[in-house]
Amino acid sequence: MNILQQLRLGFRSLMLHKLRSALAVLGILIGVTAVIWLVAMGEGVSWQAQQQIKDLGATSIIVRSIKPAEGSSRDAGGRFGIAYGLLREDYDRIVANVPTVSRAVPMREISREVRHGERFIDAQLIGCTPDYFTMNRLAIARGRPLSDYDMQGYANVAVLAHKAAQILYPIEDPLGRTVQVGQEFYRVVGIAAERNAAAAIGGSLDARQYDRDVYVPLSTFRARIGDRVFTMRAGSTQLETVELSQITAVVDEMDQVDSSAAVIKGLLDRYHKTVDYAVVVPKELLEQAETMRAMFNVLLVLIAGISLLVGGIGIMNIMLATVTERTREIGIRRALGATRSEIVQQFLWETVVLSGTGGLLGVAFGFLCGPTVAALRRGIETLLPEVWAALPPNMKNLEPRLAPWSVIAAFGISVGVGIIFGIYPARRAAAMDPIEALRHE
Repeated sequence: MNILQQLRLGFRSLMLHKLRSALAVLGILIGVTAVIWLVAMGEGVSWQAQQQIKDLGATSIIVRSIKPAEGSSRDAGGRFGIAYGLLREDYDRIVANVPTVSRAVPMREISREVRHGERFIDAQLIGCTPDYFTMNRLAIARGRPLSDYDMQGYANVAVLAHKAAQILYPIEDPLGRTVQVGQEFYRVVGIAAERNAAAAIGGSLDARQYDRDVYVPLSTFRARIGDRVFTMRAGSTQLETVELSQITAVVDEMDQVDSSAAVIKGLLDRYHKTVDYAVVVPKELLEQAETMRAMFNVLLVLIAGISLLVGGIGIMNIMLATVTERTREIGIRRALGATRSEIVQQFLWETVVLSGTGGLLGVAFGFLCGPTVAALRRGIETLLPEVWAALPPNMKNLEPRLAPWSVIAAFGISVGVGIIFGIYPARRAAAMDPIEALRHE
């Protein structure tokens, strides 16, 4: 009951100067709203950046076949042959035994001459599954990508990269026509959109070119070309047996990458007598994501501090003026037996009412961040179409993400700032000499 009485008394005292109290509340309201809105916008930008980093492969674990040292291959494979690298059984084991892996995509690639009539190109022939296009963000400009039906039917179909299609078919429409790889003919069902090369990222990911690729179903690759291929090395022909060139495993969250990679490496170690594979984790991207998140957090903390500091200074200014105006009231209360601690409590409760009211109103306005941004986006798109067209896609698609912790923290800090900045005026009021206070006009 004493707390309720103090709150009511503080509210009545502040209502004697409605405009001045309203301005103090407005300062805290703006500070709290700014904190919640800025955190929401920052979370939205951070989420977009995290998604872009994920698209670059930060949640991918790349397992590659590597040729071991001479004499340490899996088996001889014939007098002049060697066998090494990933097996189809490895792919099955990863899918079955690593629960954090949401998707795994196998592929096999070799360099081959691809011909159409008199035209030819030294291409990368890639045997893959339909998921390979999604994982590598390979859009289809014309036609269609490879399908599950192609995989099941061992179809002789191919999707050409943008530049490969231009070289082989400079004038003709390649869709429905055939390209020749060795003695086999493949019907062109799709043309991939132009795709920029993927740059190398530190020691994690190698550079990758996409302009000379020819994609065929992995099942067709195995049936028509097989696991054993002849390669020319130092002027001699060598027979190599490789079932899969690469397996790319994808996890949902970046903090699962290292643990999942360790499990995959353990599985491969168990079944491979020689180290004929490499498990690659894009650590630079992971570190970049963590650094970006930390920078956002530091920036938002600074913004929160500055915004609420301004509101706290406003409260201190108003409470100092209030103490001066109510000097005679303080003297009367002291003369009637009020202690210094009770005077301090009285003025602190008034600052709590000011900052708490401003904090609650700020939280209410903070929840309007999403609708306000959506309305602003629609307004610009409707009234200023040229400005809207000039905006980058990230700004057009930015969605604020309200963080619950920011609401709680902003309100708590607003009340705390009110108390901290109210201590000095309250102690100054309590330190007054009662006799001098009663003489004050």
